[in-house]
Amino acid sequence: MEIILGSQSPRRRELMAGLDLPFTAINIDADETYPADLKAGDIPYYISRAKARAYEQQLQPDQLLITADTIVWLDGHMLGKPHDEAEAIAMLKQLRNKTHQVYTAVTFARKGRDLETLVDCTDVTFGNLSDEEIEHYVHKYRPLDKAGAYGVQEWIGYVACTEMKGSYFNVMGFPVHLVYQELKKRGLI
Repeated sequence: MEIILGSQSPRRRELMAGLDLPFTAINIDADETYPADLKAGDIPYYISRAKARAYEQQLQPDQLLITADTIVWLDGHMLGKPHDEAEAIAMLKQLRNKTHQVYTAVTFARKGRDLETLVDCTDVTFGNLSDEEIEHYVHKYRPLDKAGAYGVQEWIGYVACTEMKGSYFNVMGFPVHLVYQELKKRGLI
């Protein structure tokens, strides 16, 4: 069985490679809009499945496609990827001194089979960050490709993440423990 990771995220590719399994990484162009009434983990669930559906017609019978999507959920609303540095700074100001949830959905697709999707959630608490620290992070690390405008594996995670309940790798955008268990269940490990 050939494993295909449908993601352009360098972090997801790195984490998948950490499982020591052969895989091919591809980019999938999918519509990532979702119904406005979706909340929390239902959002990445929907988007991850949309990514899989955008490619599933090209799948061969001996291929397994894995897609994923991650969001940050704070006080009843989603923080996606910021459009610019000003939005990234505003997002991080919202996150300081609070606990938020990071949801990642992972979808497994096979030709002619129903999609299977798993969702993981991690609670992340940020301590106090000054405006200057937030601006330093955004200007130096340019987290415009990251949900919630941060990468926990970067400087801001070192200095601001005071507590985490759940998977660290889920916060990076790919709950490798769930992926590993699913691949094991399917007899691919």
